[in-house]
Amino acid sequence: MPETVTYEVRPLDPSTWEAFVALCDRHGGGGFGGCYCTWFHRETHSAPESAPERPADFTKEFKHDLVERGEAHAALVFDGDRAVGWAQYGSPEELPGIYHRKQYLETAEALPDYRITCIFVDRAYRGRGVARIAIAGALELIAEAGGGTVESYPRQTDKRISPSFLYSMTRTVFEEAGFEYDRPKGTVNCVMRTTVAAR
Repeated sequence: MPETVTYEVRPLDPSTWEAFVALCDRHGGGGFGGCYCTWFHRETHSAPESAPERPADFTKEFKHDLVERGEAHAALVFDGDRAVGWAQYGSPEELPGIYHRKQYLETAEALPDYRITCIFVDRAYRGRGVARIAIAGALELIAEAGGGTVESYPRQTDKRISPSFLYSMTRTVFEEAGFEYDRPKGTVNCVMRTTVAAR
């Protein structure tokens, strides 16, 4: 792959659905055991790999229905016609299933307008800044939708960690994107916030 690549950010919608699916399919359906980025759409989580059949809300079809109804959002990063990464975002109602939810709600003064919950990058493009482009793209799409308070829940470490555990990236990445630390969440993650003006 050439060192210089010009990326474009497009929203996840019916027109980009097939490119999103192709990215997921190149990685066994995406993270969390092949969830097609449905994990955070659910309030509670199960382990699909231990079940005889995948739960109905842990499938490509479930995600497709959400996209068709405008109830799933992501900033997709493209290299030409190939989707190479995403940053999932949405309202707390759209994405209720964050980790450490009980602790989070007990310490929250107010819910945000949006959350960025999952960042995924094609393994062939990792280490090339795609995650940062996806986060910036999500913030731009949020601004176009009217802006508001945005939260993220990254790891509080810059140690080298397997990409499978870095679906939320690190605190430093979000600080570089303009987020500020708010409070801890769990033992290794934190709540970070920023305010996005409407465009």
